[in-house]
Amino acid sequence: MRRAEDTFDEGATGGGILRQPPAVWATAGASVVAFMGIGLVDPILPSIAQGLHATPSQVSLLFTSYFLITAVAMLVTGFVSSRIGGRRTLLAGLALVVVFAGLAGTSDTVGQLVGFRAGWGLGNALFVSTSLAVIVGAAAGGSAAAILLYESALGLGMACGPLLGAVLGDASWRYPFFGTAALMAIGFLCITVFLKEQPKPARTTSLLDPLRALGHGGLASAAASAFFYNYAFFTVLAFTPFVLDMTPYKSGAVFFAWGVLLAVFSVLVAPRLQRRLGSLTVLGGSLVLLAADVVVLGYGGHTTAVVCTVLSGAFIGVNNTVFTELALGVSDAPRPVASAGYNFVRWFAAAAAPYLAPKIEEWSDVHMPFVVAGVAAVIGAGIVWVRRAALTHEAAELAPRHATEDGVTAFAG
Repeated sequence: MRRAEDTFDEGATGGGILRQPPAVWATAGASVVAFMGIGLVDPILPSIAQGLHATPSQVSLLFTSYFLITAVAMLVTGFVSSRIGGRRTLLAGLALVVVFAGLAGTSDTVGQLVGFRAGWGLGNALFVSTSLAVIVGAAAGGSAAAILLYESALGLGMACGPLLGAVLGDASWRYPFFGTAALMAIGFLCITVFLKEQPKPARTTSLLDPLRALGHGGLASAAASAFFYNYAFFTVLAFTPFVLDMTPYKSGAVFFAWGVLLAVFSVLVAPRLQRRLGSLTVLGGSLVLLAADVVVLGYGGHTTAVVCTVLSGAFIGVNNTVFTELALGVSDAPRPVASAGYNFVRWFAAAAAPYLAPKIEEWSDVHMPFVVAGVAAVIGAGIVWVRRAALTHEAAELAPRHATEDGVTAFAG
């Protein structure tokens, strides 16, 4: 029996990923667009600030409102999907994204834009928290191929979001929002046509189940470590564009390269490192390297900042994969419930970092937000080290049951 930290599904790289029914491709395609929405605004943050006469801290609320609603919504998504089914939950989420992304493009004030972005976050939470369960249920070739397809969609979306934002945002900061609404509307139509309703779970999920799941020491430890990691992650994602101070095209190119590294290291590199070194060793080392990277980013010149921004994608990709597997395998809670509790904790850091980073700069200097982010990443690594016994789990006994459940990714993006 192997420990969870040493376990990786070797079949995840097996065949079958390309031989999928239309329903799977429709859901995966919509997932790409959903993940694009996270980094879409990165290249146009300075343009939005200029167009709406807003400060960096005000514009950073676009991330704060989005992820604050996402965090709270994690307690609701399982409750909803277990009652109305995966297909209807996906369609409800997509409909909300279409409406609020379109409204965001019509905003006249930063307050309106922040509010519409919050509605977008609710729709994205409903969609993303359900999409892997739907893909696994409809996929051919087993759950391993489905999960790999989903992780690929995540990486592609994170890479292409800044690129789309740059291309459309070069003409107007409003166009990326309209473009996202149009793409998600296409995804809505594809899922309506190709995806049939899947069986509902045998047991419905209550609003308190995710919080109860956090009573497990291992899951609570993974969530706490991920909280500090996410603070560093979203300092890079939301604050770095202001530091780089580049045109939308150049900023988009930087974050496209960042997203490519994220995708490659998440899908291809992290599993190999896990098999060779063990998950906890990989995670602790990657968090420390991310901490060093963001501190150098903050203190280096412009070229160094660009290189470190791109390089951070590699560490973030590794961390995302390992944290996802820990969250889903460290406890005996059903995967959707464990994922919801884990995400509820960690997305609060994603909401806090975009707002606090520019505030810290106002209180001190431009270097200090990256120092704080580096310290947060080290704290995350420290939690992994101190709580390594709780994070080690004999998952083999749980694997057969987990394989029969509707899985939900921990949403590593």
